[in-house]
Amino acid sequence: MAAKPVVAIVGRPNVGKSTLFNRLIGERKAIVEDRPGTTRDRLYGEAEWNGRAFIVVDTGGLLLQDEDVFAPHIREQVRAAVEESDVILFLVDGREGLTAADEEIAELLRHTAKPVFLAVNKADNLARRLDAVEFYALGLGEPMPISALHGIGTGDLLDAVVERFPPATWPDEEDESVRVAIVGRPNVGKSSLLNRLLGAERAIVSERPGTTRDAIDTRLTWDGRAVTLIDTAGIRRRGRIERGVERYSVVRALRAIDRAHVALLVVDATEGVTAQDTHIAGYILDAYKSAVVVVNKWDLVKKDTYTMLEYEQRVRQALNFMDYVPVIFVSAKTGQRVRKTLDLAVKVYDERFARIPTGELNRLIAEATARHSPPSEGRRKLRIRYVTQADVNPPTFVFFVNHVDLLHFSYERYLENTIRSAYPFLGTPLRFVFRTGEGDERVEPRRRRRRAPRP
Repeated sequence: MAAKPVVAIVGRPNVGKSTLFNRLIGERKAIVEDRPGTTRDRLYGEAEWNGRAFIVVDTGGLLLQDEDVFAPHIREQVRAAVEESDVILFLVDGREGLTAADEEIAELLRHTAKPVFLAVNKADNLARRLDAVEFYALGLGEPMPISALHGIGTGDLLDAVVERFPPATWPDEEDESVRVAIVGRPNVGKSSLLNRLLGAERAIVSERPGTTRDAIDTRLTWDGRAVTLIDTAGIRRRGRIERGVERYSVVRALRAIDRAHVALLVVDATEGVTAQDTHIAGYILDAYKSAVVVVNKWDLVKKDTYTMLEYEQRVRQALNFMDYVPVIFVSAKTGQRVRKTLDLAVKVYDERFARIPTGELNRLIAEATARHSPPSEGRRKLRIRYVTQADVNPPTFVFFVNHVDLLHFSYERYLENTIRSAYPFLGTPLRFVFRTGEGDERVEPRRRRRRAPRP
């Protein structure tokens, strides 16, 4: 998988950033969808244009509560966007015209070396498209009139954006190590966990810059296995973490997750699973990556006989869309169970590459359909003719059926549970593809998720 470029949409409130965000990610058919499950803001999404997949980030957190003090808010948001993105879309409102807030943002963007595209939104008629020339005054090049609502001009905008992406980078094909990303919110102890892991009696082979900005890939040997730790610990800021900056920590996590086999999602035991944790967990699932939930700072939690079991139940309730993921309680400060974290990550990696013999797989599914009949509609009844595991990393199963449209997500869940009952695929999502002999195909990009309670 190539590293995905990041496109950040910046601008003052009410210029249509969220509308443009929805328009851009809507250009792709197999897009990250809204489904019952993780509680997440419309913060980021995946899109594809001209063969390049990329991440779109909506900087919707920019709020101007007082015009006399708006400059610090704008500066913080734009600084975060510039730091984390590869391309910046600066959106202005063609209906309202040039404003002081636009000029403030433009002043900050003129000092970045990142490509900046000036898009004039709400230019949905000829007069407004002609009026867009007034934004030349911002000094950011040619204004591109668009209508995010109606899709006018967005294709030309995307053509220009994709041309400025950095060259696609791919993981080293000779790299056969277990790639493990350490991800999580700021201040949950990622740096401490990394340092504790590296402080173990293991031979560190090399340290080299990774494609994740500000991350170092550390190669080490762990019980005879080559492991690469992808560190995202640099996301912690000094002082108070503003909302926009904390949101951008997700972007760094996305970059690291894309390159990893297994993600260690680090959670603060003193705070529990937060909405930001579910954001990152949701992306791990969307990217088909394996995961281990690492509850850090366990030494700070008052305990009794049932504390760990009750806490794990709360974690699983918050992350109920990933019930196959193992949970481990550690203290990076004291070293408690830290060694077991990487042992578990390697075990999950092996599960990711496991294969089920075709005969055994078809026997499992035949028994499942005998116990619980597939869905039907009138005289039509779903029949599963054959199933095979087509791939690993992630485990991908192709079902040959007679009527794809009869398949209900609850029955897909039943089939998944059947497979996992014999082959757990610990910590690893399963990918299902349903096909008919007539060429119809239905791909389940991720398992349907139940609504997770807000932490």
